[in-house]
Amino acid sequence: MMKQTIQIFARVKPPERKQQQGIYSIDEDEKSAPSLEILLPRDLADGFVNNKRESYKFKFQRIFDQDAKQDIIFEIIAKPVAQSVLAGYNGTIFAYGQTGSGKTFTITGGAERYSDRGIIPRTLSYIFEQLQKDSSKIYTTHISYLEIYNECGYDLLDPRHEASKLEDLPKVTILEDPDQHIHLKNLSLHQATTEEEALNLLFLGDTNRMIAETPMNQASTRSHCIFTVHLTSKEPGSATLRRAKLHLVDLAGSERVAKTGVGGLLLTEAKYINLSLHYLEQVIIALSEKRRTHIPYRNSVMTSVLRDSLGGNCVTTMIATLSLEKRNIDESISTCRFAQRVALIKNEAVLNEEIDPKLMITRLQKEITDLKAELAMATGEWRTEALTEEELHQLEKLIASFLEDQDPESRLEVGADMRKIHHCFHHFKKLLNDKDMKNTVPSETTHQACQEPFKDEEHTKLRDLLKQRDNEINILVNMLKKEKKKTQDALLLSNTEKSDARLPQNSPFIPGSPAVQSTSVSSAPSQAQDLSICRHRSSLLHRKTGMREEMSLGRQEAFEIFKRDHADSVTIDDNRQILKQRFSEAKALGESINQTRSKIGQLKDAITQRHLQQVALGISENMVTPSIPDLQEEKLRSQLEEEKTRYKTTFMRLKALKVEIEHLQLLMDKAKVKLQKEFEVWWAEEATNLQVNSPATNPQEHLKPVPQQDQPQLLLKKSSQGPEARDGVSSLDICISERPMSSIPLTGDSQTDSDILAFIKARQNVLQKKCLGSN
Repeated sequence: MMKQTIQIFARVKPPERKQQQGIYSIDEDEKSAPSLEILLPRDLADGFVNNKRESYKFKFQRIFDQDAKQDIIFEIIAKPVAQSVLAGYNGTIFAYGQTGSGKTFTITGGAERYSDRGIIPRTLSYIFEQLQKDSSKIYTTHISYLEIYNECGYDLLDPRHEASKLEDLPKVTILEDPDQHIHLKNLSLHQATTEEEALNLLFLGDTNRMIAETPMNQASTRSHCIFTVHLTSKEPGSATLRRAKLHLVDLAGSERVAKTGVGGLLLTEAKYINLSLHYLEQVIIALSEKRRTHIPYRNSVMTSVLRDSLGGNCVTTMIATLSLEKRNIDESISTCRFAQRVALIKNEAVLNEEIDPKLMITRLQKEITDLKAELAMATGEWRTEALTEEELHQLEKLIASFLEDQDPESRLEVGADMRKIHHCFHHFKKLLNDKDMKNTVPSETTHQACQEPFKDEEHTKLRDLLKQRDNEINILVNMLKKEKKKTQDALLLSNTEKSDARLPQNSPFIPGSPAVQSTSVSSAPSQAQDLSICRHRSSLLHRKTGMREEMSLGRQEAFEIFKRDHADSVTIDDNRQILKQRFSEAKALGESINQTRSKIGQLKDAITQRHLQQVALGISENMVTPSIPDLQEEKLRSQLEEEKTRYKTTFMRLKALKVEIEHLQLLMDKAKVKLQKEFEVWWAEEATNLQVNSPATNPQEHLKPVPQQDQPQLLLKKSSQGPEARDGVSSLDICISERPMSSIPLTGDSQTDSDILAFIKARQNVLQKKCLGSN
């Protein structure tokens, strides 16, 4: 049992541009816990009589300043919790703070660089790495991803998430058993055997999350998300199971509606977020007070799910994310106060061990069978049905083991079933009859078999001499075969090099080359499987976002302009360049592996040739092979070991590079999905504006070409600041204004083309009015 309080950590977010930084200091004293002091200088506008506090001081287990990296966060915060989960204890890590303070970046990570991976992907990588190292147990891993949106639970891994509306999906409901254990209905568990499968599930759940743009954060998560790893371990032959679960919680950020000024759906979401966080604070306050007998867990879905994590059977860690800008000082102080209350809660983590249910069922079934047999013997009601084939086979195995046992006190346990007892007697009788039949064999055969021919000394010498000559002949024949095989291999190698020159140059391994180590043998199917997984992931992304490979010319042009002005285009280009570099590095490592492999094969052939030469020399000169090791052979063997070590090191580097390449591909796919979704939203908005603002004229009139002299010629400069341009004019409007009406690409559908031309004409009129008004 582990008794400890909830560990609290603080992380300070770097300030945004054009925002005034607050005043704070971090005191890391070796004798006491680190402390964070926030200073609030007095404002003269409040008057000379001002009793407000000027400083607030809070203590944490560790405080991470603005320059803290993601790997340090994982090593200090998440790694100890992951180790306790591998040992069989429950664990929870949750981030708390106001909106835009960096909770999602800390838990999930950023999508721009590989080094920005958060706690979840790094924890998955560490867990599966430890599972591969530990071969003494059998592990089973399952993943679940729960979203709590407006106090309703949804399964983020539900395959119907993209095809249906959120209201039509089945809601996750909470069930409680008599032991007050929580069970979640309609929440699916997906088995993950490798790190790649777990990361794919994480990526799938992140694409289904509710994200919206608010005045405080451009990509604000509007729901609480709980990513859970269920781990089961069992030693071979043992009846004890260990079950542990790890909750990685990304809470939605609290916000003050009076400060943000949101409305509509964002206002409704903010109400539910603040309400659930209020219920969480009520639970924390009740747990910190010793005399409280009732804890209001059932007030919200989130506190019900996290019942064990708060004051229960769990190792819990909290990360307080702080945005110490001057406008957010009050919210940061509130977050620190919440963390101080959380630090007062004590958890008692217990090792989660239980008896294997399958083994218990087998024992109970055997006990039922024995009780039925005893009952039949006691009542005298014998069973009349015949024994099954499996029961007969089991009896014969028991009889055979009983007869082979040399212990005179051994017993044959067949139970109280008279059918089995009768069968054992019949089997013993059959074995006895078979033994008597064997004993009636004539004694003459036995006498002849026992006689051995007389061997004199001359016969022995001749046989030894013949054996020696046979060995010499076999060695010489093998040498001739070896020379013949070398000639054939030289011809085959020349043909193989010609055929290999036609293979793709980007493959790091040459098919047909001999495998030197088991890792190279197993890498071929694993790489083929990785390629199929990547293709499946790409097809899944196309299917999820509804991307069409074939678009009309006008829509393609609009998409290219939108993509060029989008802020994520630079990130996609950077990741593409990094991916090209990693592919070139992988190609170079593959060529180095192939060269090392061929060199290992040459060294092996040289050692074999040297050994055969030594044996042939000893046979031709009638000399015994010297026991002293050959120096040249020892040198070849040392070179062979060096090449093997180099091969293993290069292969491990190639394997690590493959993981980084896959992660970069995931980041690029995610950015492309985001870009396509935003384009679809923008396109739908423009189509709506067209339907509202287009004049009610005959569609056929729009299909007529407009004279060149009637088109407005607007001289506007393009803006490089993204989709928003100067004076409210977008880059797409500039493209429309400068393009002749006769060169607009049409789709072929009269109704669609008329709408497109009417939309472009309306946009040109608006631009002309704007330019006239500005002049």
